[in-house]
Parts: sequence; structure tokens; C-alpha cells
Amino acid sequence: MVTNDDGIHSYGLQALAKSLSSVGTVVVVAPDRERSAVGHSLTLHAPLRADEITSGRFAVSGTPTDCVHLGVYGLLPKKPDLVVSGINKGANLGDDLTYSGTVAAAMEATLMGVPAFAVSLDSVSFTLDDFLAGAEIAADIARLIRANGLPINTFLNVNIPAGIPKGVQLTRQGKRRYSSKVEKKQDPRGRDYYWIGGGELNFHDVAGTDFHAILNQSVSITPLHLDLTNYRSFDSLSLWDFDSVC
Repeated sequence: MVTNDDGIHSYGLQALAKSLSSVGTVVVVAPDRERSAVGHSLTLHAPLRADEITSGRFAVSGTPTDCVHLGVYGLLPKKPDLVVSGINKGANLGDDLTYSGTVAAAMEATLMGVPAFAVSLDSVSFTLDDFLAGAEIAADIARLIRANGLPINTFLNVNIPAGIPKGVQLTRQGKRRYSSKVEKKQDPRGRDYYWIGGGELNFHDVAGTDFHAILNQSVSITPLHLDLTNYRSFDSLSLWDFDSVC
């Protein structure tokens, strides 16, 4: 099953579905419009609609997480063997994973026990040809997952550099250098409004991270898992006087 957060009509989704058809039968369940930066959002207080616009291609009036949930439990006759989310228009690196609807869709599939990966393209043009090249890489990764499986509770975040990659690196999640700002403006009626995210995107260039791989023209493959527990903090936190809490 293929999904994304850029919407059912995006070039990245079309290229991905076409390439994965060489791996197996593809069903597309994607948002009916762009749903970027919605994170792991699930629609609970409104009904969802899923229109089959062509055979095996559903446009859903919800988030990427909704699409995976609805696809697995409502639209498909059986669980898919794999869920692939993308190809996102822009990289998903470092701390930005927490916002990404693309990554959240792969996370949702993993929660349901379905192998999954998210794939994003770091480019400036985002032509169909750009996405087709990235889609071939995604198909190769799908074949590797089919042959080897994934570790339990683990999914992959794949980022592909623009142009011809020089190689593939197994990476860890990098760290963003925050320079985002909120721009305050006024509408014609004198009311204030705000734009979030007007700052320049920068990351710490550290070897072994997803950002470093992309900067050096390599495909970045970062294994992510569902357990968010910070085990290294146990030693220091165990010294706190928690008995004083209650």
C-alpha cells in the first residue's frame, strides 16, 4: 500500500506507485489534498470519505495516518505486506521527523504490525523525472525488506539526495539548528496574522547523521522505532526524590 502527505495527485506518489508495481500489486490510499506537516494526526471527530477515483486508487478526506488506518482496516481485503509513504517533496531530516506526515504514515503502519518505510527527495525542481529516479531506489529497498524483513517495531526513514547518489549510508537521526521565526503581519483590516517557519533550515553537520549523508550526496536510511523511552536518562532520574511527589 502506498500513501503520502502531498496528496493523491503528487508526482512523487505517482512515481512511487509505478515503480513498486514491479515488486508487487500496489494499492494507493492517499489524502485528497496536501497534508504536509500534520504529524501523527488521526481524525476522531469527523467522518472520513474515501473515493476510489480509479481502480485501486483511493482519495481520502483525512491525514496520512487516517489513510493508513482506513486502508488497513477498512479498504483493503487483507493487511498489506508493506506500506510505503512518499515520495515526499523535500527531505525529512533530524527533528523534522516529528512534524512529518510522511514519516507518521510509516509509523502508523508499524503500530499495526505492517512493515513500512517513508521516502523523501531532497531536490529543488521536483520534476517527474526526479521522482522516477528516487522511486527506483525505493523499489530496491522494498525488495530488500521483502527478502530480509525488518527488526521488530522498526521502520525506515529514507532520504534521497538530488541528482545521482554516490552511495547509501545507514544513518542516525540528526539535529536541527533552529533559526525558524514567526513573522507578524497585518491584513487589510488591520488585524494581526502570523506565518510560522520563515527561518532558514539548518542542521548540525555531524558524520553518521541523515543530514551529513544527504550533504555528501548519499542516500540516507535511518532505522526508527516506536519506543520513545530515553533509557540513558534512568541513571540520573533515579536520583530524584520521587517520593516527594505524592
